Amino acid sequence: MPSALENLATKVGSLKPEKFSQAEFDGLLRSGKRRLADAQNSDLSYESRFDLAYNASHALGLAALRWHGYRPENRFIVFQCLTHTLEIAPEKWRVLDLAHTKRNAAEYDGDLEVSEALLAAMIAVAEDMLRRCEALDASASN
Repeated sequence: MPSALENLATKVGSLKPEKFSQAEFDGLLRSGKRRLADAQNSDLSYESRFDLAYNASHALGLAALRWHGYRPENRFIVFQCLTHTLEIAPEKWRVLDLAHTKRNAAEYDGDLEVSEALLAAMIAVAEDMLRRCEALDASASN
């Protein structure tokens, strides 16, 4: 039986199969780590920290998707696949769904309202994603 990721690639067309690249994975992991660390800097504005946490989550989600041998056709599918790539519970990736909606409102309408609670939730999800990505990397090394 095909996996959910295979179905997204073959039936839906949201993903493209692509050979895994350790160098790309490492770069995305490094990018996610740096942005996550910066998102936790309370000297920055909530808006900056939101951008950093969002982009950290996206880099980590993309790293996981690439580890599984797929490349996304759009930005949001990276978050939708987290259940399958990192075994992230739906309630956690829905935090990123909300963040994605807010990001789009900011990018296209200039409207960004960030609460402390959303920012804290985004950082917590990104930290979980980082741990899971590092576990993927460690399992590949063994």
